[in-house]
Amino acid sequence: MGIKIIATGRYVPERVLTNADLEKMVETSDEWIRTRTGIETRHIADASQATSDMCREAAKNALEMAGIAPSELGAIVVATITPDHSFPNTACLLQEEIGAKNAFCFDLSAACSGLIYSLVTAQALMKMTPNLKYVLVLGAEKLSSIVDWDDRNTCVLFGDGAAAVILEKTDDGNDSIKAYNLGADGACKDILFMPAGGSRMPASLESVQNRKHFINMTGKEVFKFAVNAMVSSSQQAMTDAGVAPDDIKFLVPHQANYRILKAVAQRLDIPEERVYMNLNRYGNTSAASIGLCLDEMVRNNLLQKGDKVLLTAFGGGLTWGSIVLEW
Repeated sequence: MGIKIIATGRYVPERVLTNADLEKMVETSDEWIRTRTGIETRHIADASQATSDMCREAAKNALEMAGIAPSELGAIVVATITPDHSFPNTACLLQEEIGAKNAFCFDLSAACSGLIYSLVTAQALMKMTPNLKYVLVLGAEKLSSIVDWDDRNTCVLFGDGAAAVILEKTDDGNDSIKAYNLGADGACKDILFMPAGGSRMPASLESVQNRKHFINMTGKEVFKFAVNAMVSSSQQAMTDAGVAPDDIKFLVPHQANYRILKAVAQRLDIPEERVYMNLNRYGNTSAASIGLCLDEMVRNNLLQKGDKVLLTAFGGGLTWGSIVLEW
């Protein structure tokens, strides 16, 4: 029995927010944003669009590539920190929208590491469940709904989007995921978080007035933690998979900041030309970012059978994770 990735899909909203647009909104400049982050544009969802709406479009693209019907899905996992509602979960909403009536559904919250956590979880479920043949995994975020558009340090970073991956149980015994490493450190919870909206600080007039429903980030601390976590996690995953940096066709890191990506690649001894990046076009889309990269790579025929791909991410929690894939 093997668990293989057989399809991918993606969706980003039509509206594009440029650095020039942001210059009119906050005290910033195109040069400042590009030199510090590498971001030039990001896609922003319409007010009427929710995370499940973006998931629907990404899922349809993946199902079309896979050549299967929604009714064949046995499970749906949505990685997100911006669900449509606290409950029901976004995966349930997606199930109804695409007609995946036979799937059990749940959301997974690991911030930017969410897709990696979800792929590992899906594989484990499939290994343990005899009749679970197809699982749809998505990373999706409407980060524009929790961004403080008056905070120039954070509003320039984030964008919206959704990406889908379909896993299939096969008879050949080969898994797409050759090794993985997951981790977390709750002691660092306060350097990247949203203070209000949960049971600790329910929504109130005071929480809204004090702007507690937006992303809070301590940039320097996040940078340092992200590089260390992604490097050590990647090294462990490669060791467990029995591969070296030279064996990696592409490093696909979470698209957070160009300087982070460059530092990770350098410390892993992977040349920059083998680092897949679309950060300049999408910004940081949290759980969606690695999936957006994978779908672009698949549809642009950049991956061949047997290629080794290293995925790595970090996110609020703080969480981190890496996967070595064999295509």
